[in-house]
Amino acid sequence: MADFLKLVGIKKSFGGVQALKGIDLAIGQNEILCLVGENGSGKSTLIKIISGDLQPDHGELWIDGRVYKQLRPIDSINLGIRVIYQDFALFPNLTVAENIAYSQLVETNHRVVKWREIREIAEVAADKVHADFDLDELVGNLSVANQQMVAICRALTRSTRFLILDEPTSALTKKEIDHLLEVVRDLQQKGIAVMFVSHKLNEVLAIAERVAVLRDGELIATLEGDEATNERLVHLMSGTTINYSRYEQDTGQGARLLEVKGLSKRNNFQDISFSLRRGEIFGITGLLGSGRTELALALFGMEPADEGTIVIEGQEVTINSVKDAIDAGIGYVPEDRLTQGLVMKKSVGENIVAAIIERLRGQLGLVDSNKWDNTVHDWIENLDIKVAAPDVKAQTLSGGNQQRVVLGKWLASSPKVLILDNATAGIDVAAKSSIHQIIRKMARQGVGIILISDEIPEVVNNCNRIAIMRRGRIVKELETKDVTEQDVQRLVEMTEPRGKEQQMAVSSP
Repeated sequence: MADFLKLVGIKKSFGGVQALKGIDLAIGQNEILCLVGENGSGKSTLIKIISGDLQPDHGELWIDGRVYKQLRPIDSINLGIRVIYQDFALFPNLTVAENIAYSQLVETNHRVVKWREIREIAEVAADKVHADFDLDELVGNLSVANQQMVAICRALTRSTRFLILDEPTSALTKKEIDHLLEVVRDLQQKGIAVMFVSHKLNEVLAIAERVAVLRDGELIATLEGDEATNERLVHLMSGTTINYSRYEQDTGQGARLLEVKGLSKRNNFQDISFSLRRGEIFGITGLLGSGRTELALALFGMEPADEGTIVIEGQEVTINSVKDAIDAGIGYVPEDRLTQGLVMKKSVGENIVAAIIERLRGQLGLVDSNKWDNTVHDWIENLDIKVAAPDVKAQTLSGGNQQRVVLGKWLASSPKVLILDNATAGIDVAAKSSIHQIIRKMARQGVGIILISDEIPEVVNNCNRIAIMRRGRIVKELETKDVTEQDVQRLVEMTEPRGKEQQMAVSSP
């Protein structure tokens, strides 16, 4: 197979830190290559050099047999290289057709909008991936999966030779992921090379012809698809061996910590009832739009429920604000740590004490610097946060370390109940395993955990019980010791409840 792209000795440094240390990598003309590595391994830097957004300090890029010391973004586009990032970069207030045709119209310097031409461009691109959506619909009204297909269609409006998909499945359901993988295979048959970048190793193993592994800016290994296994990739990425085990903690006789009765919020969720024991990890899963996050936001007072009862340690509480939730002993770790979990421009220390600043004040109302320093240092050490000093800004940390800081913030507040909403999304395997161990340790210390996730292995392996949500309702509750991942996946993906599952009643433990 002839190479479309060959990287030779690519190096890149930022402020004395070497992000890439001489990368040699080739991609065939219609190959599917998966790129994996922990956060901070150099994946994003490598993608940006290929796309022309960054210039290498040293090395060469060979494209179709021609050598380039560096590329500008327009050079990369003209050579047929397209990148689809996690945010898709779409215009929600424009139609599907307008979003698809936009890049081609801009690149060809169109001065007059011809609506028929826009539609023709969109139809041709949609046909390439067998996309089935209304071209006149506003993109903001589409599901995440269809928005992603719009982004792919837009990339295919010009002569695309090489498509880079950066974490393309982070917000997709299993069925949508399977469809995307079929689209990738179909693009390969059309002669398009694909670089598939993902933290989800099961998808990598399903799609890859070859897998390139980065660690600390170095290319550690390149494996043929049939040589790669989950365990081998994890070891290559992290340099360590991660042992997977199910969480086993008997909470059957534990005191009821939280009881939710008939909680409803119009257009979000209806008649939610469940209980949580001290030291229990209670999982909630379901498809996107099932009401999982909306329920979490209601319990934390960000989007209060319209009706229903919340009881903590036998006392009914009213939660109409975040302050009410914190006062009741509830903490919340959101999926979007960048905007909801952290103040990115503040230091690690400032983020850790953000929820307990009043407790650090002395008799004169001033913050006690010794209490501040001791609290910050204790949580950095307890959670093994990799940071040079407490005054380093949170935005400089890797995703896994940022999530540890968010956990530290809420653990410092000594919560009774901690809600984790897709808290390990977008972080690498080793960091995810470490956070799972922290969660289990918290539960053993008596904290009640609500673990919300769309990753079935995560809830099955780390929870005592799982509630499955569909269309704003809990339709089934399961003991994890009695089920397999396949059992849960089947129940999550059922489009209509059947038999007993039609009933809303959920038995309390």
